[in-house]
Amino acid sequence: MAELTTEIDPGEVGMDADRLARIDRHFARYVHEGRLAGWLAVVTRRGKIAHVAMRGQRDAEAELPVQPDTVWRLYSMTKPVTSVAAMILLEEGRVELTDPISRYIPAFADSRVYVKGSALKPLTVPLTEPIRVWHLLTHTSGLTYGFHHTHVTDAIYRRHGYEWGVPAGTDLAAACEAWAGMPLAFQPGAEWNYSVSTDVLGRVVEVVSGQTLDEFFAERIFGPLGMTETSFGVPEQRADRLAALYSPNPSTGRFARNDNMGNAALGTPTFLSGGGGLVGTAGDYHRFTQMLRRGGELDGARILGSRTLRYMTRNQLPGGTDLEQIGRPLFAESSMEGTGFGLGFSVVLDEAAGKALCSPGEFGWGGAASTNFWVDPREEITVMFFTQLLPSSTYPIRSQLRTLVYQSLVD
Repeated sequence: MAELTTEIDPGEVGMDADRLARIDRHFARYVHEGRLAGWLAVVTRRGKIAHVAMRGQRDAEAELPVQPDTVWRLYSMTKPVTSVAAMILLEEGRVELTDPISRYIPAFADSRVYVKGSALKPLTVPLTEPIRVWHLLTHTSGLTYGFHHTHVTDAIYRRHGYEWGVPAGTDLAAACEAWAGMPLAFQPGAEWNYSVSTDVLGRVVEVVSGQTLDEFFAERIFGPLGMTETSFGVPEQRADRLAALYSPNPSTGRFARNDNMGNAALGTPTFLSGGGGLVGTAGDYHRFTQMLRRGGELDGARILGSRTLRYMTRNQLPGGTDLEQIGRPLFAESSMEGTGFGLGFSVVLDEAAGKALCSPGEFGWGGAASTNFWVDPREEITVMFFTQLLPSSTYPIRSQLRTLVYQSLVD
């Protein structure tokens, strides 16, 4: 298992230890006030862990504390892993960003686009151009999520059983067939909409590689990086370390256990969700973030070429726009203003527009249970925050964490 221990005195890398301790005090209040059961945060600079902090309980009812080896639901922090997997295949010449995805999933050749009407009687038109691999990586495919509750196409997903998950017994191939038969929210490339795009991308990886997604991840990413405790679903031998999932009680504001969704992480799932299915430890995800920070390589294991990673983490939105200009105003794992989107990552374009302490070029993403990570190439920083409160929009954890990290820089 990847270790999580402080590796350097913060002062040696231009950070103030007392100021870093503000992270601990601030989020300890979240636990004290009953807003979070527990959390874990890791801050690195120049490749060394400068600060590790944790508070509270991974399972409040069982009185089990958060520990370095706690297993967390990563949810959408799975998306960067799937995006890296797709780019591994691109580097091998086995897939192109411009490839129509119908080449790999034929049902998408007949996709249609919603124009008007109800969820029961939608009026649709044909595609003006095919959904391409690039559209999946950038969330400009026209696909959606049932949990958005903002558009008729979202309701169509829910009507077919696709809201926070998939119908029981559905595998990835079957889910993609179903999504191909539902209307797109817009023509591919016209807008940005957070969606099942990365799940479909995971299916492309399966078809191109001839491996299931868990096999590909294990062989090409997790094995080389030493990520021994990241997987789709929690095996029995690690189940006692899985953090419980919570949601806010609307009447009290305090966290309340959500086993209805939380238990979905137990065992091996039928549906291998490249968009949100991984669980793992902070130590494992730290290995992944360090590979990203180092341009695709860690400890001699080269996952991607440095230029590929650089390309993935530049803004890809049409016209150089930010998410506020081209995205739909709905739930996502990032602020919209001043933030662009690359191939699997949000990318900071203008920190002033985003009203947050950060750096241009910073990239990262988060998960539905309020987890988050980012990599700042300019300041040589990586940050991870793990907790298990769903949805992630409940509290301004991410913006507060950003401020607490950047105010600790004193060089």
